[in-house]
Amino acid sequence: MSTVSPIAEAVTAGRQAVAVDAAVIAKLVDLAGDFAINLSIAVLIFALTLFASKWAARAARNALSRMRGFRHDPTVLSFATQVVRVVVIIIGMIAVLQRLGVQTTSIIAVLGAASLAVGLALQGTLSNVASGIMLLILRPYRVGDVVDVGGMSGTVQRLDLFTTQLSNANNHKIVIPNSKVLSDPLTNLTGQQTRRIEILFGVGYGDDLNKARCVLADMAAAHEKVLPDPHPWTGVTALLDSSVQVTLHAWINVGDWWQTQADLMQGGKEALDAAGIEIPFPHQVAVPYGDEALPPLVHPQLPTGEKAG
Repeated sequence: MSTVSPIAEAVTAGRQAVAVDAAVIAKLVDLAGDFAINLSIAVLIFALTLFASKWAARAARNALSRMRGFRHDPTVLSFATQVVRVVVIIIGMIAVLQRLGVQTTSIIAVLGAASLAVGLALQGTLSNVASGIMLLILRPYRVGDVVDVGGMSGTVQRLDLFTTQLSNANNHKIVIPNSKVLSDPLTNLTGQQTRRIEILFGVGYGDDLNKARCVLADMAAAHEKVLPDPHPWTGVTALLDSSVQVTLHAWINVGDWWQTQADLMQGGKEALDAAGIEIPFPHQVAVPYGDEALPPLVHPQLPTGEKAG
């Protein structure tokens, strides 16, 4: 019976351990190399996805610009390009995950199982997206229109997937969720080609009302921006405490509304002054009380020396 010396056994065990370590290291090196290659390819795919999303969005905008129905509609162009960009990015991210070894089918299954929870958590966001699509279909406004939504007025700058952006007269940026735009009352101030100006003037009770109406109507008709049809209208619309209210209506093109309203307000005041028609305004009267002396009563009709009874 042959015996093996302890030294030979140790050498054999050492060789086996070295062989195992070398195999593990080789395997780790292979895995690291594969991961580095896959990571590099994934980064390249991600970069190409960003480039492709911009290219696809630009191509979609150019394609829609050639269509007669969307050629002059920046609202549809902006919304459609954003949808195309998001879709391309989602497809690219799926390719990136697949390249990194993530099982996208498992992710889809998990998302499908958790769709109810995700829907409840993102109901506000999803509502904004649905509202944005409805706004795109119903078209209550376009980019460039002046609208009033829930007491906030401004010019529509863009319609996104989630929000509508306005810019008011002070150039403040106003962002409104699409769901609020769709649910709240919306007034499109420039949705029509023409718009009416309404200015309220107050004249004295002792003045000639017909003369005041003619003066205001002639003044408005002489303005170059006021449309001849329908003709400017004036009428008595209220009997106030210290004046008679005369209303002026004049129709103008939408783009001329702001400046023409200011011109007619100034012109009406100047025309009434030139015609000798009073525009009453509130007066302050000092009323004595307590121990203050009352002002003397003067009766210029009484002869000198007589006293009032």
